[in-house]
Amino acid sequence: MAIGERIHFFRLLRGMTQKYLGMALGFPEKSADVRLAQYETGSRTPKADLTAALAQVLDVSPHALSVPDIDSYIGLMHTLFTLEDNYGLKITEQDSELALQVDFRKNKDAAQLHEMLWAWREQAAKLEAGEISQEDYDRWRYHYPEYDSSQIRAKVPPEGLI
Repeated sequence: MAIGERIHFFRLLRGMTQKYLGMALGFPEKSADVRLAQYETGSRTPKADLTAALAQVLDVSPHALSVPDIDSYIGLMHTLFTLEDNYGLKITEQDSELALQVDFRKNKDAAQLHEMLWAWREQAAKLEAGEISQEDYDRWRYHYPEYDSSQIRAKVPPEGLI
């Protein structure tokens, strides 16, 4: 999913208009909505400092905005292939269902991804068991790794996973 779509998603999730978000970022009132529309449609791409400001106003991690290209099934497949190459992701079958697994023995990065996925699974299990709310779960996801309580699993390289 392109960064513009993520900006749009989180803006709507927070109940903000384009004008409100643009003004919160410091754009002039006259052009705030137009400028935000340009980012959301992909005609402009925010630089790192603006992405950081967007993340702060939208109350998410900058990593939540900068997602690899998964706009198409082909793009998603190539993202998965990259994860296979770099992190030991493999496709398996369990009980006639497809499953993705991480071969944590592949390398240090694969082991770290494996730990991070376990942290995700723990939070998802808490949600399923009713121990946390959907809001708490979303807060954890959209602020990852900052809200990962284990902190062992939160050591993400500056360039991210891909």
